[in-house]
Amino acid sequence: MAGKDIVQMSQRELRRLHIIHNAIEGLLKQKEAAELLSLSDRQIRRLIKKVEEEGDAGIIHKSRGKPSNSRLPKKIKAKVIELYRQKYEGFGPLLASEKLLERDGVTVNDETLRKWLIESGDWKKTRKGRKHRQWRPRKHHFGEMIQIDGSHHDWFEGRGPECVLMGYIDDATGKAFARFYDYEGTMPAFDSFKRYARKYGIPQKAYLDKHTTYKSPKKAAFTGYDEEPLSQFERAMKELGVEVSHAHSPQAKGRVERLFRTFQDRLVKEMRLRGIKTVEEANKFLAEYLPGHNRKFAVKPKEEANLHRKIPKGLNLDSILCIKEERVLRNDFTISYKGKLYQITESIKAEKVTVQERINGKMLITYNGASVEFKEITERPEKQKKPRIIKKKATICLPAEHPWRKFNINGWKKKKWAWAA
Repeated sequence: MAGKDIVQMSQRELRRLHIIHNAIEGLLKQKEAAELLSLSDRQIRRLIKKVEEEGDAGIIHKSRGKPSNSRLPKKIKAKVIELYRQKYEGFGPLLASEKLLERDGVTVNDETLRKWLIESGDWKKTRKGRKHRQWRPRKHHFGEMIQIDGSHHDWFEGRGPECVLMGYIDDATGKAFARFYDYEGTMPAFDSFKRYARKYGIPQKAYLDKHTTYKSPKKAAFTGYDEEPLSQFERAMKELGVEVSHAHSPQAKGRVERLFRTFQDRLVKEMRLRGIKTVEEANKFLAEYLPGHNRKFAVKPKEEANLHRKIPKGLNLDSILCIKEERVLRNDFTISYKGKLYQITESIKAEKVTVQERINGKMLITYNGASVEFKEITERPEKQKKPRIIKKKATICLPAEHPWRKFNINGWKKKKWAWAA
């Protein structure tokens, strides 16, 4: 059957396969491939041999979907955590593992113990001190790493509205890509990356600052794992297999900062000469300006291999480079999103659905990757108000001999004061 020939791979495996193919074709040295994939030279040779013998499927690990052969039983895990709480509370994982073996005869790896203790809440991960900053040489290959940032500047020198220039620069070559937007946010970041990927391909790594567009400001909820909340941009990069790193200071991403200084000098003056005053005119001019800029300022990479990956066939970038949020599907097949109510018009067996906001402004609701039909509920039924019952006050008829009938208010008061005197 034709279905047997289909090999499903993750973006991480596609990235690894791309580099292995470059090594097989002689565009990359095995040592360079090992550094890019953080593997040993021996493992690279094994992967090359597997791909040559088994084809692209050889890149897939044979133990995928199988439980680890070296995992320890749950009883031992529970016993170790109990012993730690009783005897070794406050001990570091390394010292605790040594004492467990020495005093209790329990063998457990210190890193395994560290993960168990973090998961149970008995140990907290500590950060190491920052290393001294020093000059970093360029990467060796085109597409190995790109620096991305947004520049807020008076680009039109008062002739037009304020805007932001989203800039991309390849670390190895200094080749630049840029586009103007009204603001620096998630949608401009998605749109600019989509345009970059269509022009050059998907890079191996992206280097960014800690703007909330690129790094989530949310703090990680303690779950026993090291994973931190991802921004929408980080989530999209993870789906595309692009490694993301964040700079701790502007100086760390000096190449894109210098690119902006060059643009703020040269590009501003070029647009002044042409009287450009709108974002649309500026973007049209950039398409003409950037090739000349790259010929003038870009440098030749140390190695010839291009590590940009082509966009895989069948991969819809719009379904990845978009805002995705999960919503609970109510019993009446409605969801609430941004203060609006939406009705799912087809029957699906789901507890949650995913809302997508695309770059073009279109909104989709999906379940298991498939789009479902829906409509917005513009008018909600008003709640019926209960009729207000007004109770009539009972009238009191006073007898003729009652004192109130003998005196009026003024007279009564005078009489009262007279009695008081």
